[in-house]
Amino acid sequence: MITLKNLHKSYYIGKNSLHVLKGIDLNIEKGEMVSIMGASGSGKSTLLNVIGILDAYDEGEYMLDGRPIRELSETKAAHLRNEMIGFVFQSFNLITFKNAMENVALPLYYSGVSRKKRNKIAMEMLERLGLKEWAEHLPSELSGGQKQRIAIARALVSRPKVILADEPTGALDSQTSMEMMDLLREINKTGITMLIVTHERDIAAATDRIIRLKDGLIEKDVVNGKKKELLVN
Repeated sequence: MITLKNLHKSYYIGKNSLHVLKGIDLNIEKGEMVSIMGASGSGKSTLLNVIGILDAYDEGEYMLDGRPIRELSETKAAHLRNEMIGFVFQSFNLITFKNAMENVALPLYYSGVSRKKRNKIAMEMLERLGLKEWAEHLPSELSGGQKQRIAIARALVSRPKVILADEPTGALDSQTSMEMMDLLREINKTGITMLIVTHERDIAAATDRIIRLKDGLIEKDVVNGKKKELLVN
């Protein structure tokens, strides 16, 4: 589903450059549930942004579901994101003046789905996640766990093949965090590939595979508790 070969990414500030990703080689199969860990500055958020087609890379190769991702126009990148990828964020990123149903329906609006149809689909998704009775409520009227469920519903509504979650439990208490992981696991079992950036070991332990970044490279790749690959000593 996701293949990266010798991927490099630098950011430039004036004449200075910061080399963030320094040759990432990674293969993630369809339906895998993978966590990405690493200290601040290790490159994990940059990696997620590149995979999510939110940021371009400088060198190497990125294949998404067999498609080469390289030098896309913003229009083509936005279309591919909407078709292939759902996003879940630590801060939920809900629109404060729209209710739960409208927030969930938003990706369908950008896909050109009619208002009646997208609201119907959004309501079905809210019901699936146990939030139908909260459909008319604004984000300010919801708990943290409810907000994250809304965000997950929004990520699912366009039927993506991949979900990218950036610290999805970071703003939640421990019990709600594990409830979110149970929900994400259920979603993963439907065949959706899932990448989760996290700094929490218990969250990472709930995934099938843990990738640890250090200084822009993959330090460890662990599957089912066994080291698969060690690229940096």
